Amino acid sequence: MHLDVLDLRNFYYRTNLGRVAQSAIRAQVVDIWPEAKGQTVAGFGFAVPLMRPFTQDARRVIALMPGQQGVMPWPAGQDNVSVLCEETAWPLPDGFVDKLILLHGLETSENPAAVLDEASRVLGPGGRALFVVPNRSGLWARRDGTPFGFGRPYSNGQLESQLRHHGFEPEAHRAALFAPPTARRFWLRTAGMWENAGRRISAYYAGGVLIVEATKRVYRPTGLSVKDGLTRPLRILEGLPARGPEPA
Repeated sequence: MHLDVLDLRNFYYRTNLGRVAQSAIRAQVVDIWPEAKGQTVAGFGFAVPLMRPFTQDARRVIALMPGQQGVMPWPAGQDNVSVLCEETAWPLPDGFVDKLILLHGLETSENPAAVLDEASRVLGPGGRALFVVPNRSGLWARRDGTPFGFGRPYSNGQLESQLRHHGFEPEAHRAALFAPPTARRFWLRTAGMWENAGRRISAYYAGGVLIVEATKRVYRPTGLSVKDGLTRPLRILEGLPARGPEPA
């Protein structure tokens, strides 16, 4: 079940813990994708906290928000790019997107297979996608006080298997939110230190969220090829005697 858009907005933009979470995950996104000049960037679920850096140089930015969640105008103070849509029918043509971000869109969906099929459909050849999901073994998935405590958390293996089943090839793995999900001042002040330590030791099991970058798999045609013509003539009749004149 999708969370309400107002609850998500309040967490990320009106609480100190939400701002820390936004900063930690967005830092990883920018590290993976430092720019998107001239490209189309789309997000599904509630991906807008991670998409702000791409509004400057991307060709277009689109925020897809499922109907079960609700929609809000974004970005603030600029022309709205948010779109309310069905989670199984995104209003984008095939191969339209160069970069795609899913946050609070996969683990809360009642039909994650259809969401992944739509993600694969709208992603163009050579396109890349980032899937941000709660870590099954992390602390954030065990607390109901944040959006990461709802829906189905994943392990790395579970997420990779599901992505491959729907035409994606995982390329890189990250984790974020290594500090505990508490609003106490000490943990908020030291959150940056915990993020840096977690990156250095690559402790995927300790991060609150898993971040997997995947590319759209392009299948090669299978079966036997059919040629219009032969490269050289068959010579199976060579050596037979020439046909003589017919009798009168």
